[in-house]
Amino acid sequence: MKNNFFKVIPLILAAALVATGCAKTDGNGSSSTNVHTPAINGSNGNSETISSGAESSSNNSSESQNTESAPENDTSPAEPASGQSEAGTLRVSFGDRNNPFTLHLYDNDTAAAIARHVGTADWQLPIYHYNDYENCEVMQYYDVPSRYDIPSAAESISSEKAGEVYYSEPNRIVLFYGDAQVSGEYTKVGYFDFTEKFKSAVENNPVVEGWGNKLVFIQPGD
Repeated sequence: MKNNFFKVIPLILAAALVATGCAKTDGNGSSSTNVHTPAINGSNGNSETISSGAESSSNNSSESQNTESAPENDTSPAEPASGQSEAGTLRVSFGDRNNPFTLHLYDNDTAAAIARHVGTADWQLPIYHYNDYENCEVMQYYDVPSRYDIPSAAESISSEKAGEVYYSEPNRIVLFYGDAQVSGEYTKVGYFDFTEKFKSAVENNPVVEGWGNKLVFIQPGD
């Protein structure tokens, strides 16, 4: 009789554990129950797992920490001067014909005449004075042959931005490759998108062997 009683006790205990949902007890004496996250079907028929709020917060925090800021662009925005609209482009190379920069032309008679003349014959203009005149660290000027008729609508200019191009009578194109405060009677011609690459090309334009001066090449735009 006693033997049968002791055989029945383990069966009773096992049944009790099943009824209570197999609760676990942690080291602090509190119980916890394993919960399986259910899956739901999305509208496309694929199974999607619902993540707990704690997991989502953890993932978002991790993603935030791993986010890197985009590198800054060293190119200034290409913007025409106030009140100026654009009309065409020219390609300008400083010594190296294979690496031209785009000159954005303004919509005026001066810029149109320059573009028209360049269209008849690519210009190869010498830069005779490039490091021995006032403000040479921010500007260059290119003499255009006198046979080319270029109209002018000069106005008093006293502040220039890097990349701006002007016409100065008689027959001289002026490029500012650095911000400047230079007073003069200039006609606005256009601008280059200013970058460090552009500035370097202007500053490091090599002297042509046998000529003793630098050259700038101007061709029609694309």
